[in-house]
Amino acid sequence: MPLLPAETYIYPEGLLKVAAADGGRWFVLHTKPRGEKSLARRLVGKGVGFFLPLYHRQWRSSGRLRSAFLPLFPGYLFLHGDDEARREALETNLIVRTLPVSDQARLHGELQRVHQMMEHGSALAPHDRLAPGTRVEIISGPLCGMEGKILRRGKRIKFFVEVHLLQRGVSAEIESWMFRPLATPRATAHAKAPRTAAARVP
Repeated sequence: MPLLPAETYIYPEGLLKVAAADGGRWFVLHTKPRGEKSLARRLVGKGVGFFLPLYHRQWRSSGRLRSAFLPLFPGYLFLHGDDEARREALETNLIVRTLPVSDQARLHGELQRVHQMMEHGSALAPHDRLAPGTRVEIISGPLCGMEGKILRRGKRIKFFVEVHLLQRGVSAEIESWMFRPLATPRATAHAKAPRTAAARVP
């Protein structure tokens, strides 16, 4: 069973399954320092939909092993609703600014993939300033069917799912047999070019 946060990190529970059809839209809220979880608790009390991706971190302090669930995108929470929901969130005084979301469908799809990685219990880690990587599709394992990028670091292979609006991503370690490369648009265009040229020959 995957290890998931004890406190509410998505509200309502099926938000990412119905959000695309309920008439609301996504807002990206930039919170005050360490205000993400406090804001989430306030939004639950107000009945406002949101998604706060978290990951499990362990560390040693004073000889003791400690653990906590921390935000995968520190300083940000994804709110879903209408202008009234946004107003109620702003009334908490925990928000620095609201980032506009021009491509609602893209953000929704990226958040669905992040949520899928959380549900499958992958050992996740946050990343910013992502380097270019090969686009792949996972063909085996709990993340089967997902698309993203991979980066090799020594013998380790990291699978990344990006949230382009924040220029940040989430990674999980995978094995080389779990994925297949996807053709890039440029490679696909080059592959089609000879056939197009040949078609013009009488």
